[in-house]
This record gives sequence, structure tokens and C-alpha cells, in this order.
Amino acid sequence: MINKLWISLIVIGSLFLIFTGNASILNEQILSSGKATLELVMQIFPLVSLWLGIMNIAKDSGLLDRLSHFIYPLLHKIFPLIPKGHESLGYISSNIIANMFGLGNAATPFGLKAMKSLNDLNKNKDEASDSMVTFIIINTCGLCVIPTTIISLRMLYGSKDPSSIMIPCFLISFISLLFGLLIDRIWRHHK
Repeated sequence: MINKLWISLIVIGSLFLIFTGNASILNEQILSSGKATLELVMQIFPLVSLWLGIMNIAKDSGLLDRLSHFIYPLLHKIFPLIPKGHESLGYISSNIIANMFGLGNAATPFGLKAMKSLNDLNKNKDEASDSMVTFIIINTCGLCVIPTTIISLRMLYGSKDPSSIMIPCFLISFISLLFGLLIDRIWRHHK
């Protein structure tokens, strides 16, 4: 559905530029956006690589497992239907930690593994379980302590204080997480 929407917007915008005699603007934007995207990727790539490497080291060293055991009491309250010691808790923990460091790209593989693992626990494969819905809420809210990608983008575009976004990002993500979990609990009790 969303793909059709984006394609429609691109086609309508392109046709509008062509029929209004502004085809040169379309060509200019196509060529310049490719160059700008490549420059952006080349400047952000080292930072993302560094954090992905740190996350892989943390995973291989067992640090993520230890953090998972550390936050298990909190996760058990949020996910009461997941059995103690189930692999999905480790994946959920890893996803939350990666999101806390603003590494959505590093969080995605953990999130996919967590959903697959949660689906194994799901009795009704045709619809998402309560644990899956709660995880989607947590993942979407993405509690962020250090928004590394945003900071690097701000550095790239010449911000005088790129890290000034840290406190607002944390507060907004924390408030959205609390609100999301509250709505999830209310919805669950009224099912």
C-alpha cells in the first residue's frame, strides 16, 4: 500500500514538472540527490560501522546476555507471557539497547529475530500475540539515550552543538514509550 502511495506521488510530481515546462528542475533534482545521498552515506558509514562493531563485540562477549539478565525483571513485567530464559528476551534486550544508542540499523536484525522467536511462542499464527504487539510498541517508540545517527547528521550539516539534541530526544522517546505501554495495557484489559 505505502509503495503504491510513494510511486503515485513520484509519478504525479514528475508529470506536473514535465507538463508545466520545468523538466530541467526534475533532471537537476534527480542528478543532485544521488550525489548528496552518496556523500551522506559516505560520511555516516564510519560512525554506523563503529557502533555495529561495538554491538557485535558486546554480543560475542556475552555482554548483551548479561544486560538481558540485568533488565529481565523489568522485561518480565512488560512481557509476562514469555517464559524465563527464552531466547526472545535476549533479542528484545539487544534491540532495546541498540535503539537506546540511536542505532536503528543495528536494532533491526535483533528486532526481526525477536519477532520470529515471539512468533514461535504464539499459539494463533494468524494474528500477533500480546507480546508481539508490546514489542512493536517498544521498538517503534525506540527509547533513545544517545541518538548517534541524528548527532552525526547534525555534525554533517554544520550544527554548532550537534549533541544538544540528546536531552529532548530522550524525553520525547521516554514519554512516547510510557504512553504506548499505557495504551497497550488499557487495550489488553478491555479485550
